[in-house]
Amino acid sequence: MIMKILLIKLGYSETLDPEVGKVTSLGDVLRTTPLLDALKKVNPEAEITWVVDEVAAPLLVNIPLIDRIIVLDPFVPFQLMREKFDTVINLEKHPGVCALADMVDAWARYGFRFDATTGQYQAYEKGQGFLEYIRDKSHPDPERRPWQQNLIEMLGLEWKQQPYLLGIKPHGEVRFDVGLNHMVGSKWPNKRMSDGHWQSIAEAMEEAGLSVSWQQGLENLQEYTDWISSCRVILSQDSLGLHLALALNKRVVGLFGPTDATEIYLYGLGEILRSESCPYMPCGIPSCHFESHCMSDISLSQVMTAIKRQLQPGAE
Repeated sequence: MIMKILLIKLGYSETLDPEVGKVTSLGDVLRTTPLLDALKKVNPEAEITWVVDEVAAPLLVNIPLIDRIIVLDPFVPFQLMREKFDTVINLEKHPGVCALADMVDAWARYGFRFDATTGQYQAYEKGQGFLEYIRDKSHPDPERRPWQQNLIEMLGLEWKQQPYLLGIKPHGEVRFDVGLNHMVGSKWPNKRMSDGHWQSIAEAMEEAGLSVSWQQGLENLQEYTDWISSCRVILSQDSLGLHLALALNKRVVGLFGPTDATEIYLYGLGEILRSESCPYMPCGIPSCHFESHCMSDISLSQVMTAIKRQLQPGAE
């Protein structure tokens, strides 16, 4: 009999962060996809159903390891409560989604559940590692493992550097040396370097004879993917573009300040530059309260050296 697995990852909340909201995090959905390969390795015949928000659904369409994609709408909860599954994996902390996960007919449950006493999220027995990780995340840990590894191992599976999976297939050829992925989502404006810093980087690259392209396709995931595919190297802050570049096997230089760079696994495709001057790094705060912003501490010379290194043939 085929095992049925229900994976609930809408993108409403960052799985391993304390925040809970309803602004869809496309990057968090994308970096959940390595879990699919880990699940299929254990149960090759398993039928995986993924429940996702409409905005993030294009990331998953056409991924062969997903047997069914259900885009959440007002009627989906009634459907799920009448269907039987062997396993439910709920990676959302929104209380209403947790309550739905509790009501789905399943033998095993992983991730987050609803606490009927407090009205907030809690964790299933096979999900306590999530709560411990979120609790400890405010304390910087240089030994912290990559996000994907944490997710996979917390679910009792084996981490084997499973790659990102992306349903969107890029069109077009490589046309630029460097893509400047300079924007970030509305949740974390603190992750972005200033316009002036980005402009200085672009001018230095052009003076060095490099062809540069500014971020394109922000309103359309296909166009955004096509733009990333058109660049040899992507220079990016901690955002969706960084994860898309890794999914497309692009060379990357990641720029990090308030968020934890140790969670990012680069699959041997690049390097990370981070601010070192602020004693509170990584602070995990969406908006900076200090006069000097940490992202401005990443120097132009650091960026140029890293970009030239990643443009070299056979870069490691």
